[in-house]
Amino acid sequence: MGPLNWKVSALGLGCMRLPSRRINKLRAQTSNSIELIRYGIDKGINYIDTAWPYHLGDSEKILGEALQDGYREKVYLITKLPIFMVRKSKDFNKYLTTQMKRLKTDYLDGYLFHALNKGQFEKIKKLDLIKKMEEAKEEGLIQSIGFSFHDTLPVFKEIIDHYPWDISQIQYNYMDTCIQATDEGLFYAYKKGIAVVVMEPIKGGTLVNPPLDAQQILNSAENKRSPVDWALQFLWNKPEISVVLSGMGSKKMVRENCDSADRSGINSLTSNDQMIIKQLAEVFRKRIKVPCTACGYCMPCPEGVDIPQNFACFNNVSLEESRFRRFQTRRAYKKLKNSKNKINLELPDGNANVCTKCGLCVEKCPQRINIPEELEKVKNNMEKQTPILSMLK
Repeated sequence: MGPLNWKVSALGLGCMRLPSRRINKLRAQTSNSIELIRYGIDKGINYIDTAWPYHLGDSEKILGEALQDGYREKVYLITKLPIFMVRKSKDFNKYLTTQMKRLKTDYLDGYLFHALNKGQFEKIKKLDLIKKMEEAKEEGLIQSIGFSFHDTLPVFKEIIDHYPWDISQIQYNYMDTCIQATDEGLFYAYKKGIAVVVMEPIKGGTLVNPPLDAQQILNSAENKRSPVDWALQFLWNKPEISVVLSGMGSKKMVRENCDSADRSGINSLTSNDQMIIKQLAEVFRKRIKVPCTACGYCMPCPEGVDIPQNFACFNNVSLEESRFRRFQTRRAYKKLKNSKNKINLELPDGNANVCTKCGLCVEKCPQRINIPEELEKVKNNMEKQTPILSMLK
């Protein structure tokens, strides 16, 4: 872990996709989530990552409950300052105190600035928030300082060079080697001696169900692996990566990912394996229309649009080979509400037709997606039945 003398599990548990409630999918179900977290720790996971907004605040509270009964001492606990909510320097102490109460702990192993981009980084400097981090560290409230990142390579390098960070957390998978921090940023942080933690290893679930042409590539591989295992092994093969976070919503996912971690090793992939991954990436890049990872940062939409679900339907129609499954996807889209008087604003369930292009979602999107523009494409395809093959050209 870079400058930290930590022995961490190859697989970390990201608490952004805990088991959800039946009625409000944005919130987490307490008992099932606690059971899942403890199951993961019992399987050997000792790096746990959460943040203020995950599950509308449920994540930190549930994690605090889960880490009782001796579980806190078994893990490295990481959460993040919601920098996008900070207005004054003194807000730092307010959020840190509240988060530690939620997590029922008297110290954090790591405290990160959440989702840094150019604008948020300028806010950190203007409000002198690194000094606040250092003061909290001197008081023993936090053990290490870092940031999670969503912007471009030049911004990433600027942030890396600004301070001797302990931890940098980046979005990275075999499709995202040329966007955000990129390969170059990964190597740059590693050479600086900073621990690199990877999030979105399967791109919000996108890499789980490969289309037919990608499945044919997998079938031709000498080593037989599941699509998820391929994505994870790509990361664990790299010595520059300290921990791979996975947002796991079921015990089955935890068990399978732990088994995958047990089979992993630095520089263990063969040249044939690496060629397979390269071919997979090329297939997916041609088919994915919107680079949404379903992180939910854009939600809730003030007009009630279910933004991640709209993009998921759009991408799935593009990725899916089966006519029946494409039909199912289009039907799922049609179940979304198409007028304001039908929408449940507390549980956003609107389709792209409801978007008013207010732009609030664009400011919150870590992928820098022009969401209103992409929703217009969703509407044109999913409602007007524009042939998807023509959009792939």
